[in-house]
Amino acid sequence: MIDFSSLLTSLANAEHPALQAWAALLPPQLAQGMSVERWGDLPGWQATLEQLPPLEPSRIDLRTAITVGDVADCDEQTRQELHATLMGLHPWRKGPYQLFGLTIDTEWRSDWKWDRVLPHIAPLKNRLVLDVGCGNGYHCWRMLGEGARQVIGIDPSAKFVFQFNILKHYLGDLPVDVLPLGIEQLPTEMQCFDSVFSMGVFYHRRSPMDHLKELKDCLRPGGQLILETLVIEGGPGEVLVPEGRYAKMRNVWFLPSADTLLSWLRKCGYRKPRLVDSTRTSIEEQRSTAWMTYESLPDFLDPIDHNRTVEGHPGPIRAVFVAES
Repeated sequence: MIDFSSLLTSLANAEHPALQAWAALLPPQLAQGMSVERWGDLPGWQATLEQLPPLEPSRIDLRTAITVGDVADCDEQTRQELHATLMGLHPWRKGPYQLFGLTIDTEWRSDWKWDRVLPHIAPLKNRLVLDVGCGNGYHCWRMLGEGARQVIGIDPSAKFVFQFNILKHYLGDLPVDVLPLGIEQLPTEMQCFDSVFSMGVFYHRRSPMDHLKELKDCLRPGGQLILETLVIEGGPGEVLVPEGRYAKMRNVWFLPSADTLLSWLRKCGYRKPRLVDSTRTSIEEQRSTAWMTYESLPDFLDPIDHNRTVEGHPGPIRAVFVAES
């Protein structure tokens, strides 16, 4: 089973009392989040981790991409074995990753999002970072590559935790972890993280104000929120609340305009909230691949007008907001 002991030790020895208290609460939460009672496929995911071929990376790059090892670090047969093993954790949604000359071509070009976010945020060097709804931890690795002191990602999907630990298996005991938790399981008013990211989560929350408060409770005074979410075009007060699905997703609750979300951030007590990027999602950024063979964005959009979803809603525009606590 995945070993979280290094993280628990680091939290227990942390200077901030909220982190020490969290260390005491985590063990039963981790056990529940990684239990076979909750995830019937968990033994198979564990077997995938145990079947990884023994390889040593000759180079590591977490700054400009996520590259572990080089093509010369293993022969073609071993690379094919690695490919077959990793497919045991299909689908791969966030990436891409380069492992020993093998490209994991994920559904999302998450590197494109990172390139849009990075120029607008406080430097991450020596910061304690929380990534809420981190998926398989792609952006957690990029945050570590920017010099973060420690990165903790949370996502309730155990499969994503196993995908993350594929990388950790080869990269070793670095100060980055992904935990099988939702934000509602974090202690209230921790107020200890220097930077808190919430990317691709906000529109899945039934109560947007509560989510903004949960995120603020995690930040130290003066810490920075980085919020990336779907928005609609429009002015102050405009919000789309889809009655049915949005782009075939069931759990989409609120899509505000940028002006509306800025107002919500101010109402929740954030300082200097600002919109730093707004980009329409393209079918090149999100699409089906050999590593994610299910439906993707081209199937979610009107086949004639890609500015509309199949339900007739405005097509996805993803915006990045930055604010301080």
